[in-house]
Amino acid sequence: MNDAPSWLRSFIESFMAVTLTSGPLPVIAYALAVAGIAVLVVWQLLRDDRRRMIGQLAIALCAGALGLLAAWLVSDGIMVFGVSLGWAVIVTVAVGFAALGFLVATAIQAHHMRRAIAIILVPIALIATAVRVDTIYGEYQTIGSLVNYSPYQSIGATSLGNDTITVAEWQRRAARHTLPNDLPTRGSLYTQRIANTRSRFQARDAMVYLPPAALSSTPPRLPVLILLAGQPGSPSRAMSASGIVALLDDYAAAHDGLAPIVVSPDQNGDNTINSLCADTTKHGKAETYLTRDVPDWIRGHLPVSTDAKDWAIAGFSQGGTCSTQLAPRHPDLFGTMIAVDGEIAPTDGSVEHMVDAYFGGDRAAYESQVPTNAIAAHSPSDQAAVLAAGEHDTTSVANVRTIGAAARKAGMDVTTLEVPGTGHDWHAVHATLEAALPWWCARTGLGTTDKTWSDYTALQVIR
Repeated sequence: MNDAPSWLRSFIESFMAVTLTSGPLPVIAYALAVAGIAVLVVWQLLRDDRRRMIGQLAIALCAGALGLLAAWLVSDGIMVFGVSLGWAVIVTVAVGFAALGFLVATAIQAHHMRRAIAIILVPIALIATAVRVDTIYGEYQTIGSLVNYSPYQSIGATSLGNDTITVAEWQRRAARHTLPNDLPTRGSLYTQRIANTRSRFQARDAMVYLPPAALSSTPPRLPVLILLAGQPGSPSRAMSASGIVALLDDYAAAHDGLAPIVVSPDQNGDNTINSLCADTTKHGKAETYLTRDVPDWIRGHLPVSTDAKDWAIAGFSQGGTCSTQLAPRHPDLFGTMIAVDGEIAPTDGSVEHMVDAYFGGDRAAYESQVPTNAIAAHSPSDQAAVLAAGEHDTTSVANVRTIGAAARKAGMDVTTLEVPGTGHDWHAVHATLEAALPWWCARTGLGTTDKTWSDYTALQVIR
């Protein structure tokens, strides 16, 4: 890629940045699919070929019913992904099956132009269905995210200022209008291989967000947020699907370049692996990697605060579970946890399977990883927690209530939230971060906020 002509690099970067969940691409896909099917139906009616059309619609209805059943079994019956995909996704898949059934039947029975149109519409209907599912779930934000494309350079290639100052001193300089002249207007994303010196855990490259202040010649020692994706998922997915970069760039623009540093490490090693974010005999020392190797690298290479109150861990789905495991188990490292749609306990099969396969038969070792147990074992605690779940992910909403109650009993500052209109998806993450980031930044001293949780209309406080 680096050896390619500049025009080609620019084209590839622009193509990979095309959004999948908004903008013209989804609209075009939906419009082509709906318009094409409508043309075929009207064409049949104009030719007075109602009997054949009724047969095709019957096939479509049967295909839709089959799709509904299959999607429900994958989502709620067998629960292949460990969580329900939600009825919006299930119905979308059913409609997609119905459209494909109609088009295939038309392609078989029709002739000439109608057959050609039906054949052309098959991939369009598949794309429209896939894009609609992705829009609901919010997993793949751009074309590049489909192939884990990363246009970002390593942070090692960037020269960071060595002469750090305190956040308070930065704010005083801002008041005197004497901030560094080299202060950029926006932050930057980087990819980074983090050494697994202590753990030997085989992790993929991490993603790092540095706000404008961190890129200046005299950066302040900033708070740190560890951000974890779900499983399947990746660090780049966590950064893109959460929308956190835009949120923090906007925050920095209103706070003299100040915003937290975000590091998204890989907690699993592969999309097909669930490490449980624990040190196990099956997948290695993921917990040691996340709580020793990653923090060691951050402190050694980035301008960060070393105070635990300025460190937070956040995550979605399996990453949310990890957050509620690791934060209470490591209060010397994390002062805050932010979890969205997390599980009640680390999960990969039955408890008996995990005890045997992951912990060598040691039931107590597994139980110590269960969030409510970890919270109780390290209480009382002065940590803070924001626990949220999408309204339609009723299991996660129940988990929020249970873990929240345990955290309050331990003395934590706890906020429990439901995100109306969302399910087990990244839209719930974005809505939560939109409120939780300013709240946490105020806790760390980066700025102040006069908003309460109830001021965010996309959220509902629950108990």
